[in-house]
Amino acid sequence: MLTDRRSFLKTLGGGFGMVGLQGTLAAAGATGTHFPAKAKRVIFLFLNGGMSQVDTFDPKPALTKWNGTPLPGEKIKTDRASGNLMESPWKFEKKGQSGLEVSEIFPEIGKRMDDFCVIRSMWADNGNHGPSLQLLNCGHQLPGRPSLGSWVTYGLGTENQNLPGFVVLCPGFPVLGSSLWSSGYMPSKYNGVHIQNSAIEPEKLIPNLGAGSTEKQKQLGLLSKINKMYVDRLGGDQPEVEAAVAALESGYRLQAEAMDAFDIRRESEKSRVRYELYQDPRGDFGRGCLLARRLIERGVRMVQVFFGNFQPWDNHDDIRVHAKLAHQADGPIAALVDDLKARGLFDETLIIIGGEFGRTPMIQNSGLEKLGNGRDHNVHGFSLLLAGGGVKGGTAYGETDEFGLRAAVNKVHVHDLHATILHLLGFDHTRLTYRHAGRDFRLTDVHGHVVHDVIA
Repeated sequence: MLTDRRSFLKTLGGGFGMVGLQGTLAAAGATGTHFPAKAKRVIFLFLNGGMSQVDTFDPKPALTKWNGTPLPGEKIKTDRASGNLMESPWKFEKKGQSGLEVSEIFPEIGKRMDDFCVIRSMWADNGNHGPSLQLLNCGHQLPGRPSLGSWVTYGLGTENQNLPGFVVLCPGFPVLGSSLWSSGYMPSKYNGVHIQNSAIEPEKLIPNLGAGSTEKQKQLGLLSKINKMYVDRLGGDQPEVEAAVAALESGYRLQAEAMDAFDIRRESEKSRVRYELYQDPRGDFGRGCLLARRLIERGVRMVQVFFGNFQPWDNHDDIRVHAKLAHQADGPIAALVDDLKARGLFDETLIIIGGEFGRTPMIQNSGLEKLGNGRDHNVHGFSLLLAGGGVKGGTAYGETDEFGLRAAVNKVHVHDLHATILHLLGFDHTRLTYRHAGRDFRLTDVHGHVVHDVIA
């Protein structure tokens, strides 16, 4: 690959007129699926901070019955001091033909529950945000590994050479930031491209985007000639220089298409209302969902939308904040599902909705004198939603115990989730590997089993 690329660089004197060839070479980096895929693209809606399963998609009548009493059995160690059991402030209702129970704070998702599979038995390894974020996003608790989006684009390539294969939308940064969408030891072309979706105008979303003026074309042409001269002078393979040139070429091609892809002003007012862009004063998450739809329509392989900066769902002091957050997420998610269906994209687009862990069924004691209505981190049992892309809709898989604390039936570790995602995309997770430092690495490390019961 590098040899071909060096030969290409040596004939690049004409500037960027041959970027189509570079796109062909980039596409050749795809490994090819191991078997027919059910999904061709991924949208990951990340509710960072930790959504409470017992207040959203995992109803527990025992919490109401035993509200205010100690959790039976040995006291479990949590990130902060926990008190007695606390019932959910909200009612659960059966929805759709499937009769899946959903909290009243998600009315629009509730109307569409026959499209969703709720995995109620997720579990992970570490109760802190950092390691759990790394695990769910990169398959390992420590930074330095390629992200899920990097593995997806490494395996499938991109369908549009003028846009990145993997785009990350967040108005600022979640905890840990760019390590969550890094390509790690893979080439930089598999990195997620972070866009701060806090503005409507594409010129503000992507600074210095420009419109491809004649003057800018001359500047880029001169830069390509300088790069060629530099590579010729150094001789041999120069992966860092080649990666930089590839980034410049990608940026140049991006100008031709990004002005359209990122311009949600081209959407009808009715469409923008459905994504809550007028009701919500900020609308970052709704804007992210709308942009995700526009990007996957144009061939972007994976879009990850973080709910907001830092960890908005981390409600230690008052779980009732979840109602406000759910309102901001509910309408946009429903609109995204409806739009994908209307455009014939739903069946080939895997939608993932969830965060790095759940929350305890016990109230959190924030201090000796202070007792709030919040819940602490919980990695022992939590919920995550899947839809589209070959997923069996209208189903709930797995169970937590009667209080919603621990995964108890059909437990699904994060590695199992990753194995299942790759399977839906046409990959055997044990065979999708990348050679690094003398070892074949994979997203699931040495773990993971495909959860076939969630696949249609």
